[in-house]
Amino acid sequence: MSNEPIIRLTKEFHFEAAHALWNYDGPCRNIHGHSYRLFVTVRGKPAAGEGNPKQGMLIDFSVLKKIVNELIIDPFDHALMINAGTPHLDMARNSELYGKLVPLPYQPTCENMIRDFASKIRKALPEEVQLHSLRLHETATAYAEWHAEDNPEGPGD
Repeated sequence: MSNEPIIRLTKEFHFEAAHALWNYDGPCRNIHGHSYRLFVTVRGKPAAGEGNPKQGMLIDFSVLKKIVNELIIDPFDHALMINAGTPHLDMARNSELYGKLVPLPYQPTCENMIRDFASKIRKALPEEVQLHSLRLHETATAYAEWHAEDNPEGPGD
């Protein structure tokens, strides 16, 4: 089929993590955890050509899983995320209580995290596959969304 349609594929991921929001004026200033759910949606044209082992596939789900696990799940799962530009970093580094610490160059809000995740995933995808959107659930009823159409690639991406 020479005129392949554009297809979107979504894979769901899960990770557990804790964070604290430095200088925040609500209860999220305290260390607390979430069961995050990340939905990664990619888009593109499925592979064509008789004899192509990936014929009809946009991306093998195992390839997408490997990318997201290496860049997001493995580093963030069961970690304490903190803003590296705050006193949280010194406090956490000086305590044996925090084994898996992830200092971030931003406040670890759902909005900042999804932006960071989009940048990382976008760069790692095969050339013929584009990141379409991400949805990051911080709780069962609260989430942030990122869409490529709202965020064209540019410097620092």
